[in-house]
Amino acid sequence: MSWGFLRDLLSGVNKYSTGIGRIWVAVVFMFRLLVYVAAAENIWKYEHDEFECNIKQPGCKNVCFDHFFPVSQIRLWALQLIIVSTPSLLVVFHVAYRENREKHNQKLYRNPGKIDGGLLCTYLISLILKAGFEIVFLVLFYKLYNGFKIPHLVKCDIRPCPNTVDCYISKPTEKMIFLYFLVATSSLCIILNLSELSYLIFKYSIKCYLKKYMKKQQ
Repeated sequence: MSWGFLRDLLSGVNKYSTGIGRIWVAVVFMFRLLVYVAAAENIWKYEHDEFECNIKQPGCKNVCFDHFFPVSQIRLWALQLIIVSTPSLLVVFHVAYRENREKHNQKLYRNPGKIDGGLLCTYLISLILKAGFEIVFLVLFYKLYNGFKIPHLVKCDIRPCPNTVDCYISKPTEKMIFLYFLVATSSLCIILNLSELSYLIFKYSIKCYLKKYMKKQQ
């Protein structure tokens, strides 16, 4: 999978972000995307082939694997990275719209790339969506896999398995480390998004209050 489009998207949004937003971009790009591409993808690469059960009953291994891993963890992680980064497109499109209006000699904004007015609303919506998607995926991970853990051994008694079968998951310790890393970085991104949201709301609330105060003084 090529991740160039995601890198370009995050780089484009970075110049319109606050300091907290730039930290979020760094966390997503360096501590999530690069770790995924460089290491995590290889660990889960042959997860089905390396899933072993102590019986050779045809179909037993497949149904057990599907039961315990209804969705591949690494593919769900990739989907999370894509979905969480997608709201940033709202900001990119809004800025592009502003700049396009400026090119047609419609001087509507002092600075097309500055976060204010409608762009501020778009930016706040993107932060809410990013934090919401992160929370949804963490809950989804927890529900699908009965917690944030990778067991060494699972017991399966689903047909066509003739009885309770012991199945062994490959590289459980490595997968557990990366799963904890995923949860930690995702939680950090939620905190950063909510912090930036609070900062912007507070900043522009103060700005509006000062404007009203100055008008009263005049």
